[in-house]
This record gives sequence, C-alpha cells and structure tokens, in this order.
Amino acid sequence: CWLGGDVDAAGIKWVAGYPINQAAGLPYITGIMVLNDSQTGFVKAIMDANWITAWRTGAASGVCAKHLADPDSETIAVIGLGVQGRTNTVALLEALPKAKKIKAYDNYPGQFGKYRDFVEPFLKGREVVPCGSVQETVKDADVVVTCTPIVANPKRFVRSEWLKEEMLAISVDYDSAFDADVMSEAGIFVCDDLNQYLWTQAHGVYFQEGYPKEEQIMADMGQICAGLVKPARKGRRGAVLMGIASHDVMTARLILEKAAEKNIGTTVEI
Repeated sequence: CWLGGDVDAAGIKWVAGYPINQAAGLPYITGIMVLNDSQTGFVKAIMDANWITAWRTGAASGVCAKHLADPDSETIAVIGLGVQGRTNTVALLEALPKAKKIKAYDNYPGQFGKYRDFVEPFLKGREVVPCGSVQETVKDADVVVTCTPIVANPKRFVRSEWLKEEMLAISVDYDSAFDADVMSEAGIFVCDDLNQYLWTQAHGVYFQEGYPKEEQIMADMGQICAGLVKPARKGRRGAVLMGIASHDVMTARLILEKAAEKNIGTTVEI
C-alpha cells in the first residue's frame, strides 16, 4: 500500500487470523509490518503488526462513533472481549465521553477478567457489566460493536429485534455477528472503504444473504471524515469496518517516527 501526497509512505502487512488459536491459548491474529522507502522500495523498518492491528482497528470504530453515534450515548455494548474488544472499548470511550455503562459479553467466560483489567485505566468511574447472553448485552445499548472471529460460514447471532431503533451498530468482524437486516434495514449504512467492501462481496463468501448492496451504501468513512457526506445521527445506523491497509501504513509510519525520536529499535543489515 502506498499513501501519496504529504504522507508519502509505503508498506505491507503480512497478517494471519486463525480462530482456532484461541483454544490453544494463542493469539487469534498475528503479523509483521514492513515499511518501505517510497522512492526506492528498500525496506525501512520491520515491526510487530499485532499492536498496530489492535489499535488502528479500535481507533476506526472510535472515529465511526464520533461521526455517526449520538454524542449523548450512555450505554455501549461490546460482543467479543479479546484484543479487539478491548481496544474498541477504549476508543469508544474516548469518542463518547458521556458514556456511563459498558455491557460486555464473550463466549469464553475467562475473557471478562482480562478485559476488565485492560480497560480499567480508561473507565474513569464508568460501570462495566458482564452479561450472560448476547440479547442481554445489546438491550438498550446506544452503540453495539461486535469483535468476534471472522468466519466464512457465519452463524449470525445479533438479532435486529433485540436492538433499539435509535442506535449505531458497528461490525469489525465482517458479517459474522449481525443479522443481515440489522445493516440492510438501517436508515444509514456505511463501510470503511466502498471498493473493498464491494470487491469482497462480489467474490461470494462474505456479505452475502441480504447484506447491503452498492445502492444501499450511503458513503464510506473516507468520504465522511473528509466532510463530503454528513450522515444524520437519527434512527438505526450500521457500519462495517473491515480494516484497510492505509490505516496500517499510516500507523506504522507514526510509530517509526516516534521510535527514531526516542532512539528505540535495532539497526540491522539485510
């Protein structure tokens, strides 16, 4: 991926996601980030991609909430309490300072303690409630974010009738969690990158069985952040945030700049 203009950064993320790793106590997502000189192609830096993937994904949800959620939102629901669930929570709390309660659920009961420990420094007095079911978790939530493993043949489990009419549904797990009508019947539906969403959908694996088609997509987040489209904050709003390469490259470039300033890292000859 190359970012032009004043950014002028290039790189690639070699990443893998294996849901079965969780049962063995291994990370679901692993990867390496490589930054290149945009003029010569030579490698400038190699770094861990796990941290980048975790935080840029959470940040994307925070930006989405900043533009689409009710700024007076008080209740956030988080489904999936692994790394992505934790960073998404932190970002949503930053974007929604009036939030008072986080309702949390995971299939693995042991995840809640780790989740609570991670988000504790960011709570600032807010309440975190462990829930016993998905339905209980999403009930009355102003914002719902799903952070479960991405699977090719999903058994979707978040029902439209469980959700408020006035709310924002954010998926960072493709179409694995939300029923299609949550997104297709939303008054506003957006994605992080229109072409990536449509390309993925056209290949016939993800975003099938009723997920929004091109004519149902109001905008992508790039258009919204640039001020080209200003969505209303009323009714049901849906967002699919797949993760895009430009976020990885930009985040990696910032990390490299900070590392150079602090003289952190090891110089090697390849």
